[in-house]
Amino acid sequence: MAVKLRLMRMGKTKQPTYRVVAADARSPRNGRFIEIIGTYEPRQDPSRIVIDNERAAHWIRSGAQPTDRVAKLLKIAAADAATSAASTPEAAAK
Repeated sequence: MAVKLRLMRMGKTKQPTYRVVAADARSPRNGRFIEIIGTYEPRQDPSRIVIDNERAAHWIRSGAQPTDRVAKLLKIAAADAATSAASTPEAAAK
């Protein structure tokens, strides 16, 4: 089974929010999925990206292919996680 990490559209008309999901490549965009690994809210200012990097890494190690947009979101989420981890008091003490 070919697995892709892709966006699943949610929300009202002209007010999109997205779930980042692991899904079979043959299933439709908003159809069956295997696991939800995060959310993306582009209408927030700034855009809100919440992704479980550990689960995303698990799926990529298992052979899942992220779409272009999800790959960009994963890079942004990883950079945000590294920045927030560096700004914690424990990291500052080291």
